[in-house]
Amino acid sequence: MKMKIAILVTSLLIAGCSSTASIKTENNIANITINDKAPVTLSPDTPIKETYSTTSFGQYKFKISETNGNKPMYGVIPLKFNGGYLAADILLFAPAMFFNLREFFPFYEFNIESGIIKYKKNESDEWISYQPTKDEINSAQTYFNRIEMEDTEK
Repeated sequence: MKMKIAILVTSLLIAGCSSTASIKTENNIANITINDKAPVTLSPDTPIKETYSTTSFGQYKFKISETNGNKPMYGVIPLKFNGGYLAADILLFAPAMFFNLREFFPFYEFNIESGIIKYKKNESDEWISYQPTKDEINSAQTYFNRIEMEDTEK
């Protein structure tokens, strides 16, 4: 019995550590960089699947630029709140609350021209549109400018 409980708790903790998102652009091929991950190429026709760690307090900043050289789009990825994880954390392992309360939505679509991010929880759901605020844009620009400066100094 103790072994079954240990397996259940371990499974919940492991499952609560990351989420996979399907990401694409609405109209043009583009490269996206999310935090310190390597850039990946997005297209309108073929979404990519990427896995990201869950977080409680952190943010995922992004920079997305079209391959045709248009001005890049910056911002913060909208994240989903995990109420179920909160309940499990309270019941099983309270310190986990500091690591896994927010995660990526399963589906994202970026429109660089309009500056809109669309996201949804289920494939059959309607898209929810979000436009990053000025503060989020400035924060992401500062973050990526700092990374680029550090890279050029190396």
